[in-house]
Amino acid sequence: MREFGEADKKKKSGRISMPENPANLSSEQLARLADVVKSSLKEGYLPCGAAFKIARDEGVPRIAVGAMTDKLGVRVSNCQIGCFKVDKIMHHGEADKSVNEIVLSRLEGLRAEDALTCVSVHGLAQELKMTPMAVADVANARDMKVRQCQLGCF
Repeated sequence: MREFGEADKKKKSGRISMPENPANLSSEQLARLADVVKSSLKEGYLPCGAAFKIARDEGVPRIAVGAMTDKLGVRVSNCQIGCFKVDKIMHHGEADKSVNEIVLSRLEGLRAEDALTCVSVHGLAQELKMTPMAVADVANARDMKVRQCQLGCF
């Protein structure tokens, strides 16, 4: 397990500005969130999907879960759109085999509007009844960069 240490925090803060408590949660809510995050770790990491579930179950914004992982020195793993993983599985090239022109067109539109974000990829996937990874694979195959992780990781 590789912890999210001080050097990592400094590097991230140079790229992303996020307050320690972005959702202005009470101290009781923060304590509960910390406990839930700790109990949800898999081999010392918090899977992205588990972070989304925590946010939903606890009624807090996803960014609050991401901020808590930073505070606890925990890394998020297994990004649902393939931006980072603990278990490396390459998806590049798979989308080239059968690029869905509708997905590609919609992604290009999002990119043109400077709106190709984690939340837009998830929304497009839901709308098209696809997995977020499948949509992101099309973006990755075309070297489109997805921005603004809902957990604040990128």
